[in-house]
Amino acid sequence: MSQPIASMTGYARGGGSVDGASFNCEIKSVNGRGLDVRLRLAPGFDALDVEIRRRIGRVLARGSVTFTLDVVRDNAGSEIVVNEPALATVLAALERLSQRFEGQAPRLDGILGLKGILVERPPVAAADAEERLTAAILAAADKCLAGLVQSRRAEGDHLLAILLARLDEIAALTRAAESHPSRRREAVLERLRAQIAELRDADIGLPDERLAQEAMLQATKADIREELDRLTAHVASARSLLAEGGPIGRKLDFLSQEFNREANTLCAKSAAVELTAIGLDLKAAIDQLREQVQNVE
Repeated sequence: MSQPIASMTGYARGGGSVDGASFNCEIKSVNGRGLDVRLRLAPGFDALDVEIRRRIGRVLARGSVTFTLDVVRDNAGSEIVVNEPALATVLAALERLSQRFEGQAPRLDGILGLKGILVERPPVAAADAEERLTAAILAAADKCLAGLVQSRRAEGDHLLAILLARLDEIAALTRAAESHPSRRREAVLERLRAQIAELRDADIGLPDERLAQEAMLQATKADIREELDRLTAHVASARSLLAEGGPIGRKLDFLSQEFNREANTLCAKSAAVELTAIGLDLKAAIDQLREQVQNVE
C-alpha cells in the first residue's frame, strides 16, 4: 500500500494547563541528512527528554527537529520567606565593615531588598499533581507531533506535484534527444564519411580498412543510445518511488545524481549544437529536480 511523501519542513504547537500549571510546547523541523532532535525543556522537566525523543523517532525518519517546552506555575498559595543563610552572610559583612568605616547603619528595608534575601516558596503540590502534569505534557507533545506530521505531508503533496512536473520535463527532453536529426542513419553515415576523409587527409599511413575502423570507433564513442536508455529508466524508477511514497528522500537524491551523470555524458558525446542544447536543458531540469528532492523525507 502506497504512502504519501512528506517534506522535512513543518511546524506545530500546543499546550494546556493542569493543577495551576500551564504549559506550551512547540515543534518545528527543517531539512537534515538524518534525524537530528534537539530538545529545549523547561527547568525541572529533563526527565522527559528520553520519552519525547522516543516519540519523535517513532513517527519521523529524517529532518532537523527542535522541540521546546515552557511551563509556568500559578503562584497562588506561595509564601515569601527569609533566606536565613544569605541574611547571615550579609549581616556578618556589615558588621566587619562597620569596624572599618563610619557611617549610618543600613535600614532593614534596604537589607531585605538585596537579591536573594527574600525568596518565594511555592506551595506544596499534591502527591499526584506532577504525574498529572507530566501526562498532560506528553499528550500535548503527541498532538504537536501529529500536527507536525500533517504539516510535513501537506508540504509533501506540493513537492510531489513539482517533482512529477520535473520528471515530465526530463522525459520530454530525453525523447527530443532520441529523435534529433543528428542521430538518424543518414547523418551518422555522413559523419563517418567525413571522419574517414579527415583521417585520410591527415596522411597517417593507415589503409582504408583501418581508417574505416577508426571512424566507426569514434562514431561508437559518440553514440548516446546508452545514456538515453538510462535516462528513461531513471525517470521510470523515480516515478515508481513517488508512487510508493514514504521516506524516499535518500533514494531520490541518489537517482538525481545518476540523472546528472547521464546528462553530462550526453553533452560530452553530442555531435550537434542542437543536441548539446537539449543536454543543457536536461541538466537545468535535473538541477531543479535535485533541489526539490533535498526537501523530501
